[in-house]
Amino acid sequence: MTENPPHPVARTWGNRHDYLPAAGRDFFLPAYDLLVRLLGTHPLYDELVTQAELAGELDVLEIGCGTGNLTVRALRAAPSARITATDPDPRAVTRARRKAAGEGPVRFETAYAQELPFADASFDRVLSSLMLHHLDDGTKVSALAEAWRVLRPGGRLHIVDVGGADQPEGLMSRLTGHRHAAAGARLPQLVEAAGFDTTVVATRRLRVFGPVSFIRATRPGE
Repeated sequence: MTENPPHPVARTWGNRHDYLPAAGRDFFLPAYDLLVRLLGTHPLYDELVTQAELAGELDVLEIGCGTGNLTVRALRAAPSARITATDPDPRAVTRARRKAAGEGPVRFETAYAQELPFADASFDRVLSSLMLHHLDDGTKVSALAEAWRVLRPGGRLHIVDVGGADQPEGLMSRLTGHRHAAAGARLPQLVEAAGFDTTVVATRRLRVFGPVSFIRATRPGE
């Protein structure tokens, strides 16, 4: 994977990579899992897995898996599913692979959400947790188009991400200067524009992240 120049459509926050590392900077990665636990994100992963209804022999894809927190929960909830997890950060994928060892069969791929290396109509579910808010709108559109492409008719995209309509920004957005809640409020419209039947299932508020929304998006059957 190239590290220079930066990917033209990715927000890299000054990183030398053409992606944003899972922890924002490579040297923060060892502390990433502790950080997300302190931020209170683990219940979000559990809720997303429940909403995705992964029972049965499904083909499931996770985009932006990071260090595998959602991946492990999906493996535990869906022992009969065939799970694939992707992330552009090879260091995060390495940690995710170690974390998932012994939990069940899973395939890891180093890949961008907007450039998925899979055939059309390969999956029944696509999962995304707290990743899309790092992308600009153009990249989100490309990633959502890829999710549509790899889903089978009737398949579903399940998202939990920062943002909510008419919700104030959280502490993290104010500290970093990134208007995540405002950008995230547009996400359901972008999902709908990609062709999905889209529902905002729930909105929660975390102390640091601010508002987060759960989105269920179905690719209409043919």
